[in-house]
Amino acid sequence: MRYSILPLMLTGLLAATPVLADWNLDPARSAVTYVTIKAKDVAENNRFQEMRGHIDAEGLAVVTLMLDSVETLVPIRNERMREFLFETSNYKMAEIRAKVDPAVIGALEVGEVVRIAAEANLTLHGQTQPMPLSMMAAKLDAGTLMVATTEPLLVDASKFGLSEGVEKLREIAGLASISEAVPVVFVVTFVETSGQ
Repeated sequence: MRYSILPLMLTGLLAATPVLADWNLDPARSAVTYVTIKAKDVAENNRFQEMRGHIDAEGLAVVTLMLDSVETLVPIRNERMREFLFETSNYKMAEIRAKVDPAVIGALEVGEVVRIAAEANLTLHGQTQPMPLSMMAAKLDAGTLMVATTEPLLVDASKFGLSEGVEKLREIAGLASISEAVPVVFVVTFVETSGQ
């Protein structure tokens, strides 16, 4: 008799758990930036100007970066990044996918902030690699969710087949070195599109 209570408890718990709505990324309130390091200690900020993404009701988060939109603040360098590093004629996008707990996001109250850890997969230049994510999520208002990294994603160019491109850029610029380890940070804002 005592075991028959367990299914009822589980049913009640599931019914009380908030269900995550669908959310779409708002590019105007989002930023993905990375830092390149050349000549041993010269650091430069870079960013992507075009992106899209969503979080679905099951907690699958996807952010897609349009690689042609890379912005280094130097037009000729933008062209070289597109042609020699990202090879955007063949690889238009980079994409990161991660699964978050929908109950955690669904339970967020306005003004509340929560830490989230997730195992993600980054697809870049035809290669996919696992990427641990450490983030903070905040409910800005009833229909707005902001998510930001608390630690940079460390992207190793060699793991994505980008070493030759990095070397080409180094040669063209006449530099002694360009680091293949690139820290990436993001702040992305999602807007609720449908309630559950």
